[in-house]
Amino acid sequence: METNQRPYHLVVFGASGFTGQFVAEEVAREQVASGQSSSLPWAVAGRSREKLQRYRFYGEPVVKACVENGTSCIDICGEPQFLELMYWKYHEKAAEKGAYIIGSSGFDSIPADLGVIYTKNKMNGTLTAVESFLTIHSGPEGLCIHDGTWKSAVYGFGDQSNLKKLRNEANLKPVPIIGPKLKRRWPLSYCRELSSYSVPFLGADVSVVRRTQRYLHETLEQSPVQYAAYINMGGITSVIKLMFAGLFFLFFVRFGIGRQLLIKFPWLFSFGYFSKQGPTQKQMDGSSFTLRFFGQGYSQGFGPEKGKPNTRICTQVKGPEPGYVATPIAMVQAAMTLLNDASDLPSMGGVFTPGAAFFRTKLIDRLNQRGMEFSVISSSEV
Repeated sequence: METNQRPYHLVVFGASGFTGQFVAEEVAREQVASGQSSSLPWAVAGRSREKLQRYRFYGEPVVKACVENGTSCIDICGEPQFLELMYWKYHEKAAEKGAYIIGSSGFDSIPADLGVIYTKNKMNGTLTAVESFLTIHSGPEGLCIHDGTWKSAVYGFGDQSNLKKLRNEANLKPVPIIGPKLKRRWPLSYCRELSSYSVPFLGADVSVVRRTQRYLHETLEQSPVQYAAYINMGGITSVIKLMFAGLFFLFFVRFGIGRQLLIKFPWLFSFGYFSKQGPTQKQMDGSSFTLRFFGQGYSQGFGPEKGKPNTRICTQVKGPEPGYVATPIAMVQAAMTLLNDASDLPSMGGVFTPGAAFFRTKLIDRLNQRGMEFSVISSSEV
């Protein structure tokens, strides 16, 4: 990717949006921390606030423009339908132009995608299946999320039929399952390891991780890892609150007028978790996340033909407030990796998941240095 003839090596597009302002601040912090304020020319760019708040409808023109001009793009959009559609429409064109288009490069889904790769690398043998459990910690001021994320969820769930159609048309060959098939948990299950009730995590993580594992298997003949994602809800009171919010959401999101109501009154339908104002600084300062991975597989010299998995591993990724602190960190470090670790990227451009693009790079090391900690909790043979 040639940058020496361009006035800016990095541009934050959408810098006037709620999340964009934190991304721009993180770029500035990165320059001060690394002493590169004079060697990395960068700029900010924005659109109208109305368009920024409806990003999914304007994301494709950005991707298209980047591909046509041979410019790489890091995006934090976490909607599977958009991400997968961009792959089918622009992967070959991006490869021809040498542009790297990498979506879901925020909290959705760098911790999950890179976390599975980290777990695989730390396993003394063959990792075959991973379950992840996300815990969001809040301080005395509570937790709040900007309604832009809420809108993305509304539009994403409202587009499920198109996502299913897209996948059916792709008609991809199934990725082989190594070892026992990973069983799905009930919609509400109890995680004994974490002493908490959990529900399936409905974000982009599962879609992104599975695409990464397909790429690593088909391109590099690596053993694919099965994956399932859950979010911890704590005690029974939190579970009941979530169940009511979830029922309201799933009912209203099916209809056009229902989606309009969900978008107009996010605070009401989310039981106060989402608002048009977003979190306060105190709320962000008091919030953090822990993503715990429980993996199983086979030790060296042992395989499925000899019986059940005989090795277990537990790893985790810990970080600051996920939406507006961890996301800018992940996005900016992904951009710095793209600029500085070019020799470790896939040999040709294209549309990639974070794991597919960065599995050989030093991105995990960079994230560790910026407060997103990857670590092994335990590893043992059964």
